[in-house]
Amino acid sequence: MSDKKRFTMPVAVHLFLLRGNEVLLLRRYNTGYEDGKYSVPAGHMDGNEQVKHAAIREAREECGIDITEEDLQVAGVMHRRSSDERIDFFLAASRWGGDITNNEPDKCDELIWVDMQRLPENMIPYVRQAITNYRDGKWFDSFGWREAADQVHAKQP
Repeated sequence: MSDKKRFTMPVAVHLFLLRGNEVLLLRRYNTGYEDGKYSVPAGHMDGNEQVKHAAIREAREECGIDITEEDLQVAGVMHRRSSDERIDFFLAASRWGGDITNNEPDKCDELIWVDMQRLPENMIPYVRQAITNYRDGKWFDSFGWREAADQVHAKQP
């Protein structure tokens, strides 16, 4: 048996709530990460939790709605690099129970419906890319790797 520690990375789920050609966006507030920028309902997986179950939990926690597994479809996967590596799952739903509400006003100061063809400029970049990918039928992408490589090369003599 090896004592070698295996590489691990955070995993998050993001939810595209759809109404026709529109997607629900939330503006981050007072979180310490990308405050003032738009994103979608999202969160880290808790461990020992299926991807769809995590999306259902986040929908309930952040938006006060109930979604079934059958109403969720995988919209995309992204292998992302910033200060560390991450895996992001993007799921889409156009049906749910209940009315969408801002259940986390201490972390979000606005919910808006936006046409996927006209996303606002002040979005978290990888979320913007994921929505564009979904709209264009691209299910997998990498994000942030070129920027990370450019930073490494810039530091070399």
